[in-house]
Amino acid sequence: MLSAIWETEGLQTVGIVVLVFASIKLLHLLGLISFSEDSVEDELELSAVRHRPEGLEQLEAQTRFSRKELQILYRGFKNECPSGVVNEDTFKDIYSQFFPQGDASTYAHFLFNAFDTDHNGSVSFEDFVMGLSILLRGTIQEKLNWAFNLYDINKDGYITKEEMLDIMKAIYDMMGKCTYPVLKEETPRQHVEVFFQKMDKNKDGVVTIDEFIDCCQNDENIMRSMHLFENVL
Repeated sequence: MLSAIWETEGLQTVGIVVLVFASIKLLHLLGLISFSEDSVEDELELSAVRHRPEGLEQLEAQTRFSRKELQILYRGFKNECPSGVVNEDTFKDIYSQFFPQGDASTYAHFLFNAFDTDHNGSVSFEDFVMGLSILLRGTIQEKLNWAFNLYDINKDGYITKEEMLDIMKAIYDMMGKCTYPVLKEETPRQHVEVFFQKMDKNKDGVVTIDEFIDCCQNDENIMRSMHLFENVL
């Protein structure tokens, strides 16, 4: 799927799709997509012991996940991350398993920083589930805000051409040889040049969040990609 999108719709769309796709990979690693209905009650019994009711209720109010879904998510998270937090090296290890044909370390670094909203060097269950709620069940506006935050590497409220290029190169490195046709080295820069010019409406050399959202909302391919993974959990 990703290789077809890469060929026909350009790197800017792939950037949005891979953002969500990578999150789906993380869910798969935690065993949260392939659970059977018969095991749900067992999961709930075991995970309920680990939850503090007030924390669960707060997350239920802050996300679009039900109490049952949060308990299942928590069980998987704690099984894989007994300390209760994920550090950047763990993130890199996770994505290197799913993209062995390429180098996922840079993209994992950027994605980790997007999940690590308080910038303390670790992703807690709360960080993880808040981001996942937006990516899987958020409004278009919320998803695009989250994507903007990913591209805004230095978190200054603007996306520069170099920041966009850094993300696209990271995606290219991660995908490795699985794109068809294989992209030339200069392809990411060429795509970024075209798309950045389309986004930077006032030609001031940076893309604001309003410009980013407006451009994405008027791109049919990106809008279609926003709905690809809404029913995975």
